[in-house]
Amino acid sequence: MPLTRDFRETVKARADSDPAFRAGLYQEAVQAMLDGDLGTAKILLRDVINATIGFAGLARQVSVPEKSLMRMCGSAGNPRAENLIAIISALREACQLSLTVRAAPLRRRTNREPEHEAA
Repeated sequence: MPLTRDFRETVKARADSDPAFRAGLYQEAVQAMLDGDLGTAKILLRDVINATIGFAGLARQVSVPEKSLMRMCGSAGNPRAENLIAIISALREACQLSLTVRAAPLRRRTNREPEHEAA
């Protein structure tokens, strides 16, 4: 379901006035990409782009046509790695954010009950 104009305007207004919200949008987009969830990452990138510099501004910064960027970030888009990196970098700069990647081991979850000793 496409986003309504009111929703997009609300997100943009919040991103304009709240640096922490803007940083959170960006962080979620990058995290989804690092988690291998490109579909979600593209949706979130579109939100960040629309809420911050817009596709026209991004196109000027990364030297890629605006319509190509829109297709890349669409549901059927298949952006190359160099384009994703350029988008992430341009958004980081435009939003005045720093990005730190931290690796941590995943905790394993088990569904096993503790073993009971036989009496």
